[in-house]
Amino acid sequence: KQWYQRRVAITAGDNPQSVTILIKGPNKHTITQIKDAVRDGLRAVKNAIDDGRVVAGAGAFEVAIYQALQEFKTEVKGKARLGVEAFAEAMLIIPKCLAQNAGHDAQDCLVRLLQEYKGTDKPVGLDLVSGEAMLPMEAGVFDNYCVKKQLLNSCTVISSNLLIVDEVMRAGMSSLKG
Repeated sequence: KQWYQRRVAITAGDNPQSVTILIKGPNKHTITQIKDAVRDGLRAVKNAIDDGRVVAGAGAFEVAIYQALQEFKTEVKGKARLGVEAFAEAMLIIPKCLAQNAGHDAQDCLVRLLQEYKGTDKPVGLDLVSGEAMLPMEAGVFDNYCVKKQLLNSCTVISSNLLIVDEVMRAGMSSLKG
């Protein structure tokens, strides 16, 4: 029999401390891809257990941040308002990438997501199969809290560093002219 036609019986004791996962594939690249997927899945479960919380997935978290920043920007004056706008737009990169990777038109999907979000008080994400808006919490689609927290932290640090570099370059150019 071929390896995929055999059945494997798995038994567990009263207090199992480890598990073995047998991974087979046609070549080393496929096995590496499968190992990475299993490791990522196990890490996601570990993060959810360690954090004790999750957030709505399917781009819903980013859509909610975008909408909150759009409302907040009305309170901001001057150039800072442009920064808030740019940061809000940057948050939509995740839903755009999800739509594109699923083979949908990113702009159409974003318009539907934003319209649907305005009509409800629940997080709205992208159904990758249909390209329509969905309620990820009801569909069981979640993201890790710690990953999103790190995303926001990294975004602000990188943005600040880029602005500092831009200021240094401008200062250098003005000193050369003078």
